[in-house]
Amino acid sequence: MKKVSLTTWILTALVAGIAFGALLPGPAKQMAILGTIFLRLIKSIIAPLLFGTLVVGIAGTGSLKTMGRIGGKAILYFEVVTTIALLVGLGAVNLVKPGLGVHLQKGAATGLAQTGTSLSQIFEHTFPTSIFDAMARGEVLQIVVFTFLFGIACASIGDKAAPVVAFCHSLAEIMFKYTHYVMYLAPLGVFGAMAATVGEKGIGVLIGLGKLVLTLYAAEFLFIVVVFGAVAVIARLPVRRFIFYVREPFLIAFSTASSEAALPLALENMELFGVPNHIAAFVLPAGYSFNLVGTTLYLSLASVFVAQAAEIHLSFSTQLIMMLTLMLTSKGAAGIPRSALVILAGTVASFNLPVEGIALLLGVDTLMDMGRTSLNVLGNCLATAVVARWEGVDLNAAPSANSSEFADYLAAQDRP
Repeated sequence: MKKVSLTTWILTALVAGIAFGALLPGPAKQMAILGTIFLRLIKSIIAPLLFGTLVVGIAGTGSLKTMGRIGGKAILYFEVVTTIALLVGLGAVNLVKPGLGVHLQKGAATGLAQTGTSLSQIFEHTFPTSIFDAMARGEVLQIVVFTFLFGIACASIGDKAAPVVAFCHSLAEIMFKYTHYVMYLAPLGVFGAMAATVGEKGIGVLIGLGKLVLTLYAAEFLFIVVVFGAVAVIARLPVRRFIFYVREPFLIAFSTASSEAALPLALENMELFGVPNHIAAFVLPAGYSFNLVGTTLYLSLASVFVAQAAEIHLSFSTQLIMMLTLMLTSKGAAGIPRSALVILAGTVASFNLPVEGIALLLGVDTLMDMGRTSLNVLGNCLATAVVARWEGVDLNAAPSANSSEFADYLAAQDRP
């Protein structure tokens, strides 16, 4: 009998959660505990996993020059792709005009603080005062910065660091096995999160403001096919194998609306895909602050939607300035609850748009958050593959996903 894949279980749980939330909204609200437990377990993985894999990867290269080159390539790629995402969102909202005919109700409370974070504050926040504090608060970028410098120090002193590097290697292997155990709970977590969301907000959360939601998903689909497709062709990536490895992290991100939930599995799967661990462990976490393609696409679309709903005309030059502002402020989004809405609230206020427009988006934000989060994860996985190819890595070494040797390959990698 063929073993049911984790992907199948997640999709089944997703549909079952929606049905349970719609039919039994009262009990469904209590299912939120399942999603909460799953997300807490996932968050417990991130800090030790990043520390172990990145230290081993950097110490293995033994070269500050190599890591500096990888970082420079990653940042260049991030900025190009996120800029294109902003332009795609801007083009979609101006073409479809989903805000026309939507009348804002003045005085609706958003319940969100407006962001006034400056570029200097974002840059300062990148550097940790304590690695233990950063780990406790889940500050991914701070963990990466500390671990990057720690790994460079290990590489520079050579054999004296061997016990520490060996410990980090064991730590990484243990956390990968720990991730396997936690992933068995993914279907329950997905079921609980979806059931609670639909039970709390009603089935209308999947339908409300349909034109805006459909515009967002159409723009994301276009972005994946055209932009990501072009990137994959230019980088000469084995697309079918890449899809095989990213589908589970993508589904987990979509179902839970949490990039953190997908990070451990994405990191492991990108290494199985053939990306060296020092590249995957650096580029993936860094992308959580600098490569939020789904979030930036949503921000450009939502900000102009608010203007359209308020019947405020924005010139093309004003829209471009708004996009530049979003490009900078979105870099501070990592780790902020409901970060896209917080950033959007600050942006619309800066351009004299009614902040009541944010309240209008709250009803369908859950559904849109699922789309933008899964696109973020897909974009970061693609970024690791592109940087690896840029570094000359052959990503065709493993068998293709539909070959007869593939099952043996997964077994050799100790995959469940």
